[in-house]
Order: sequence, then structure tokens, then C-alpha cells
Amino acid sequence: MPRRIHPIVPAVLGVFLLSAMPLQAADPEIDRLLQAPVGKDWVTNGGNLTNQRYSTLKQIDPSNVKQLKGAWMTRLKGSGYGGKYSFEGTPLVKDGVMYIVTGNDDVFALNAKTGEFLWERWSGIDQKLTSVCCGWDNRGLAMGEGMLYLGQLDANVVALDIKTGKEAWKTPIEVWQDGYGITSAPLYYDGIVYSGITGGEYGIRGRLTALDAKTGKILWRFYTLPGPGDVGGNTWPANSDQYMHGGAAIWNTPALDPQLGLVYFSVGNCGPDYDGTAREGDNLFCASVVAVNAKTGEYAWHFQEVHHDIWDYDAASPALLFDTVIDGQPRKGIAQAGRTGWVYILDRTNGKPLVGIEERPVDQEPRQHTAKTQPYPIGDAIVPQCAKPLEGYERYGCIFEAFWEEPTLVQPSGIGGTNWSPMSYSPDTGNFYVPGTIRTSAFVRYGDTYKKGKQYNGGTQAAPIGSEMSGTWTAITANTNKIAWQKNIPFRVGSGGGSTTTAGGLVLHGDPGGNIQARDAKTGELLWQFQTGFGVEAPPMVYEVDGEEYIAVAAGGNQGVGSANGDAVWAFSLKGQVNPLWPPPQPAMIAGPATGPIADGVDAVKIGDNNIEFGYFPKRTRVKAGTAITFTNAGDSPHTATSFENGKIGAWDTGALNSGESKTITFDKPGNYYYICTPHPWMYGQVIVE
Repeated sequence: MPRRIHPIVPAVLGVFLLSAMPLQAADPEIDRLLQAPVGKDWVTNGGNLTNQRYSTLKQIDPSNVKQLKGAWMTRLKGSGYGGKYSFEGTPLVKDGVMYIVTGNDDVFALNAKTGEFLWERWSGIDQKLTSVCCGWDNRGLAMGEGMLYLGQLDANVVALDIKTGKEAWKTPIEVWQDGYGITSAPLYYDGIVYSGITGGEYGIRGRLTALDAKTGKILWRFYTLPGPGDVGGNTWPANSDQYMHGGAAIWNTPALDPQLGLVYFSVGNCGPDYDGTAREGDNLFCASVVAVNAKTGEYAWHFQEVHHDIWDYDAASPALLFDTVIDGQPRKGIAQAGRTGWVYILDRTNGKPLVGIEERPVDQEPRQHTAKTQPYPIGDAIVPQCAKPLEGYERYGCIFEAFWEEPTLVQPSGIGGTNWSPMSYSPDTGNFYVPGTIRTSAFVRYGDTYKKGKQYNGGTQAAPIGSEMSGTWTAITANTNKIAWQKNIPFRVGSGGGSTTTAGGLVLHGDPGGNIQARDAKTGELLWQFQTGFGVEAPPMVYEVDGEEYIAVAAGGNQGVGSANGDAVWAFSLKGQVNPLWPPPQPAMIAGPATGPIADGVDAVKIGDNNIEFGYFPKRTRVKAGTAITFTNAGDSPHTATSFENGKIGAWDTGALNSGESKTITFDKPGNYYYICTPHPWMYGQVIVE
């Protein structure tokens, strides 16, 4: 039955979220906290239903933040400690108890004042899962009705008793063997748990699923790939089932406005990522922000940030709700930070731009069925949007530069701009605080055939060998989309991490080099940093126990960036006595394997060995001409070793190797041979032949 556009009645303007208590709330206390400004407790991933990540606590401010030290640090017994994991979860705190989930889907309850263990729940998840595109990760929990809720990498949504950690129910959203998984934190509100799903690189059919919070029963699904007769169904090829495996995953936690009765979520890339030949049309709802009725899942509105995406320009960062004044009129806003490098600022009642967005003509490649125009937000981008020319590359261009089978440099890359990292918003300054990655990619299309449960990319992108990779922290004004301040930093921060703001005038964020940092929200000045000993790739959060304000963050790295792995949770306070740790190894700031030791005479390369799923061992080897090198997949996910010479791929190739499989390549001629893993193009190797 076709979905009809849900009519929206504008709500009376007022204090956001405070006057919308349901008549018979399933958990009135949690629902009240979810609608209120964030105070001593932090009960959902984004702080409250807005995803603003703004705390009203102000005991810690620019005048005293330099006094912060560790109140406690707890190691989570090795959970998620290994190279295939990222640690990006936001802790939740309620009534002096902290709850945290790791990249292995293990959940721990800690005393929020001391860090002592109260209970632990080990997931027992199958370590041979092959449906994880981008590392093992879990971005957080939800709570309500005496339970904690989490999504698992095996595509199950699970409820745990909040007092004991014992499993209350488990509901499969899909089958992981078909390419599905969950890495996002769910959202709880008014008796419903909302969960997204991953698998855009495996040809899944994306969806938002609503479950009964008490029983786990599935109430409804909204498919992000509409079928014939649905709203948006005509943006896919007619008489084709391409929409059934076109990706459009939901990577992050939704937001919700009780007054409007809408739930909002950002949607990821189409599948195959880089090959548009089989999916002519705009391909809704890929790379979009979507609103649906929070009770029924009925379509309300959408805004597509990238038409017919072939650059992997996901809308992966959480949507954020805010109120503002534009041209003297109060407006209800929603904003989303894209991989394109822009923040998209919309009216959350109808999806129309609050700050202008223009459709402009773009470069065309008819074989890719490229869209004739693309949306260009009026305002400033947080990262450069044009690639610089590089030796050995004939083709380069700016955002939306089309490509085919000749390597083409494009900036931002599909791993640039703002990826999964959440931005925050301060109603005190009226600014968004946006993490960004500066990274150029060489894009190439090579075509692909859909096979259930297998990678379905249709091409690849990889940063050219020797190219720089860095990042930005940017304050963007919510009513003009202009840069208020920007700081260039040496690390990529758009992939994990994220920011949190406080009424004390601080912006808090992590650093892949191991520091948690505090900046002045008005100026961006770095006021304080503390070395945790591990890559800080999770968003901080703020809470209060017994009148004392704490800042907490997970420290355990991000495998895609290569920051130091770990299993630590840190809490900081003005009375803290715990000193910093030694800095960990720094993540790469230059693309490729061109630094590090060279193994002489080694003719066997293992992929995913040493508990580091996304790496080659050795990364660099030197052999004599005529040597046959055997590549063996010692990891869990399928990998390749594919030649990468000035962006051209496939002169030699192992093909996809499943766990335990090997392929031997003979290198007859002297030279430098670089290679990548095409499904995971942040992996590099080098063979030097003499």
C-alpha cells in the first residue's frame, strides 16, 4: 500500500520539548528527562531527544577547566581491545550509575563516582562475523522502563535489566549473514525503541525499525529504499529490483520532536557505492534526512543532500534539533553535518531549507547516470572542497566531480567531511561545533554484481600515497551557516569522536592522538587537554554526582583512523587526583605505507593478523625479482590485496580472500608495488622488488 505524505500541523512555538508530556507515558521519568535540558543525568546517546549534546552544568568553566584531573580511570577487562575494534560509545549516567558499551557489544555498569564495577554483561557475539564493513563498533545505549537497550553487530536489538545486566529480550532485525548489522545507539521514547541498521556496503535494504520497549515486538518498519508506489519509489529504475539491495543504512541515533510527533534520522550511501550504472535516478532516500510519524512510521518529509550518490557521501552523523531566530522569526530547525563538508540546516516541520540551499549544475558522466544538479548550501564548508593536482594523476576536481574507470581525485573524499562523528549545539552561542576530516581520494569505478551477504561496492576510493590527511574543528552559526571560528588540527576527527558543549562555555572533544580537550565555545581557544593513553575517538559527556560535575569519555581508538586501541573509560573533575598517561603512538597523517620498518626477504603477507583486522603484516616487504609472495587472510572479514598505482587498480589482484584463504602473486620485475584492500581502502601495503 503506498505511503501518503503525513500532514503536519505546526506546533505552538515555545520552549523546545518541555510541554509535550504524553498522557500515559510508559516511563514518565525517563520521558521527562529526554524532553528536558540535560542536567545531572545523561540518559540517551545525544543527551536528550534533540541530539544537541548540550549540558546545562556549569561548575566547570573557562576559569577553572585547567584544574581538571582524572577522578578515576577504569579498564573494561579487555573488551573491544584489539585492532578490529573502535570505541566510540557515549556513556549514560542515571542516579550515580554509568553504563557503557564497547565495540564487542559488551555492557558494563560502573559507579559513576568511583569507576568501580557494579555488573557486566558479555555479549558472546560470534567473532567470525563477516558483515562488518568498517570495524567492530557500538556507538551507545538507550534506557527506559527499567532496561538498557542496545543494537548488536549481529543485527539483534537487545534489552537488559538495568539493575543486573541480565537479558530481558532479544529481537533480530535481520540476518547478519545477509550483510546486516547494527552499530548505532538506539533511541527510547514513550514505550518505543527506534533502531537503525548497517550494511550499505553489502547491498542491504535500509530501514528504521520501531520495537515495543517492554517486549521487543516489532511495531513497524520504515524502509529507506522505497518500493514501487511508495513515496520516492519513482527515483529508482522501473521494472527493476535494484531498490531491494540499494543500501541506505541508518548509521546513527535518531532525534525526536514530541510536539510535532516526528522522529528524524540521517540516511547513508547507496549501493553499490561507486557505480551508478544500474540505479538511474535520484535514488531516495540515500544521503538524505528523513522524518516519519513517531507512532506509525508514516512518511512525513525528506531532504536529499546528494542526488544519485556515487561518492559515498553518506549522511552518517546524527541529525540535531534546535530552535533559532531567522529574519526576526522564531523557527524550528534541524541540522545534519554531511561528508560533503556542509551543514544542512532545515525547517524540521517540513524539511525545507532554513538557510538557503541552491540546486546547481554539476559535472556529468552519462555512463554513471549522474544527476544534473546537486544541492549547494549557502554558507561555509568546514573542509576544502577541491582536490589539489598530484603527480601521476591526470584527473582531479572539486566536490561532485564525476568519474569512470580512470582514477579521479576528488575532495572531500567519501571518508572526508563529517562522517559518523556527532556535532553539538550550544543555545548560548547559537553555534554548531562540527568535526571534519580533510582527505582527498582517488575514485574509480570497476563495476560489481550483487551477491547476498557479500561486499557490493562497484569501485573504490583511496587516498593517494603520500597525500596529507588532517582535520578541522569548526563553529558554524546556526542562523547563517557561516564559520564563527575554525581550528586546523593534524588529525582526522570526522570519523569517530564528536563534540559536546556546556553551559559553562566549553566545547569538549577527543583527539586521535590520545587527548581529551576543552575549548572556549566563543573563540575556539584550546583551554585544557589531558593525555588518556589511548585514541579518544568517542564523544565526551557530562554528569553530576553528589553536587560534583564530571566529564567522562571512552578512550579506545578508531581502527579506520589507526588511533591507539584500548578499553578505558576516564572521568574528570576539579577534585581529581589521577595524572595523565604516556602518549600512545600517533595515527597516520600521511596516506600509505611509506613509513615504518621494511621486512627483508619475507614472502608471506598476512592480512588481519595480530588481532588487527584492517592491516597487512608486514606492511612493507623487500624481495628479489622473481619472488612469489603469498597473501593469506588471517582475519575475519573478506579482504583483498589489489595493486594501487597512481590510483589505478587491478594490475595484479588476489581477489576477495575469505578468512583462511590465500593467493600467491609473483613479482618478476624490479620496482615499487603499492596495494590496497578495495573494500577497505584505508589499508595499504608495499612490495619493494630488487
